[in-house]
Amino acid sequence: MEGFYLDEYIRNRGRAGESGEMGAGGGVGKSEVSGVASDFKNEILGVACEENKFADFRRVCAEVYDEFAKEWKSGNEEPEKLLELQKKAITGCIPEVSFFKKKISLFLREHNLNSTVFPYWYDSLEDAVYHENWGVAAIAEWFSEKYKNSSSAKIIGDRIYFLEGGRMTLKPQKITEKRREQLVRAFLMLTPEERLDKDFHEVYMRDGTRVTIFRRAMVKKGQDVIIFRRYVVPSYTFEEQAERGTIPKESIALFEDMVSLGYNVAFTGAVRTAKSTFLSTWQAYENRELEGVMIETDPEIPMEKLMPEAPIVQLIADGDRLSAITKNLLRSDADYFIMAEARDGAALDTVLRAAAKGTRRMKITFHSRDPLNFSYDVAQEIVNAYGGDVQFTAQRTAAAFDYIFHFIQLKDKSQKRLKAIYELRFDRKCGKPAMKPVCLYDMARSSWEWFFDISDEKREMGLEEDAEVFARFEEKLRALADSGTKGNTRYTGERCINDEL
Repeated sequence: MEGFYLDEYIRNRGRAGESGEMGAGGGVGKSEVSGVASDFKNEILGVACEENKFADFRRVCAEVYDEFAKEWKSGNEEPEKLLELQKKAITGCIPEVSFFKKKISLFLREHNLNSTVFPYWYDSLEDAVYHENWGVAAIAEWFSEKYKNSSSAKIIGDRIYFLEGGRMTLKPQKITEKRREQLVRAFLMLTPEERLDKDFHEVYMRDGTRVTIFRRAMVKKGQDVIIFRRYVVPSYTFEEQAERGTIPKESIALFEDMVSLGYNVAFTGAVRTAKSTFLSTWQAYENRELEGVMIETDPEIPMEKLMPEAPIVQLIADGDRLSAITKNLLRSDADYFIMAEARDGAALDTVLRAAAKGTRRMKITFHSRDPLNFSYDVAQEIVNAYGGDVQFTAQRTAAAFDYIFHFIQLKDKSQKRLKAIYELRFDRKCGKPAMKPVCLYDMARSSWEWFFDISDEKREMGLEEDAEVFARFEEKLRALADSGTKGNTRYTGERCINDEL
C-alpha cells in the first residue's frame, strides 16, 4: 500500500473526473484512505527501535496519520492549499509546523495518548509524531539545539549519520525506504522544476540547509543517499573565525585594512574548508554604501540577512544563463562583484573581464588543492569553455587578482585552517604569473608565519585607495613578520609560476 501524498492526489484528481476516484494505477482513492492505519506502521514509519518498546508509538503515529488523511479527504479545503501547507511545514515554516503540532496535541489529549513512550531523539510526543508522519523523520534530531554546531548529516540507505566532534557518527535511529521516498517528494516540492524521476537533486530548505539527493540508477539498490549541509557560524566576524582557530587572532586588524583597501581576493581550498564562510566574513566588513552584484550557482550565502542595508543584487546563474547576461553585468554601475563558488569557465571569464575594466573589491571562492596553480587552474576552465591560450589566460588571471587565501580542513573535520596567503601578480619581465607568500601555516607548530614583502604594484594600489589605511596595513604586516621566526628557510621570495606546476 502506498502512503497518502497530497501532490499525487492533486495530479490524479484531475484525471478522475467528477467521481473523485483515481484512475487505474492512480495512487490513493477515497476508499483507500481508511486503510492507512493498518499498514502505515510497516510501510511509512522510519522508526528503528525495539519492536515491543515503541509498538504503541508506532500505532499512535498511524492513527494520527489516518485521522489527518480522512479530514483532508472529506474537508472543504482545496487540495492545493493543503499541499502548500505541507510544503511549508516540511521546510520549517513556524506557523505551518505549529498548525500540525497543535492538531496532533489535540488528538493526543482527546484520546488520552499523552503518556505514550516515544523515541528519545525527539523533544516531545507531538514533535515525534509530526516528524515521523510529515516532518523530516529521525533526521529531525540534527535540526535540534543539541546539534546546532553540526554542519552535516547523511542518510545512506536506512542509516543516519551526524557530524559530531569532527567525525561522521552513526546514529541508532533508522529510516525506511518508504519514508525516504516520502522525504524526497517533500523536498522536491521546494523546487517545482525538479522532476521526480531524476536520479540526482539539489534543493535548499528555507533555513539555507542544502539537501543533495542521489537515488535510483546512481546508487546501489537500497543505498539511496540524502545529504544535509549547512553553515554553522553564528556570526560572520574575524573574531569568530579566530575563536574557532581558523585564522590567527593577530591577523584581525590586518584583514580589516585589506578589506578597506579593496584588493581583489580569491578564497581557495578543497570542499568543506570554510571558503564560503570566510568570503561571507570578509564581505561583512565591506563598505555598506557601495553597490555590489553577487552571482551564485546555488543560493547558499544569505546576503540579504548578512548585509540587509547594503545595495547588493543577488543573482542565481551559471553556464549559458550567466554568459547571456555578462555584457549587461559589465555595463552595470556595480562597485564590485562577488562570485561565490566560481566553478565554470563562464563565471571565471566574467570575473576576469570585470577586473580588466578596473573593478576592485572582487571576491570569489574556487576549488583548488594547490594555490600556486590558481592562475593556470582558472585559465584551464576558461579555455575549456571558450577556447584560447592557457598561458595568455593565466596572465589575465594573475593581473585580475591581488591575494589568494588558501584553506584546509584538519583531521577533525570541524576544524579549518588558513593554510596560506599569497600575493599574486602578473610579472611582465618573465611574462608569467608571480606569487610570493604573505603568510604560511606551520602544521607541526600549529602557528602562522608572516612575511613582509609588498610589491610595488600592491603598494601603489593601496596608496591610491586610501594612503592612511595602507600605511596602517603596511605597519601591521611588518610587525607580524618581525614578531615571527627569524631566518625562515621556507620563504624563498617571489617566483614566477610556470604552466608545468
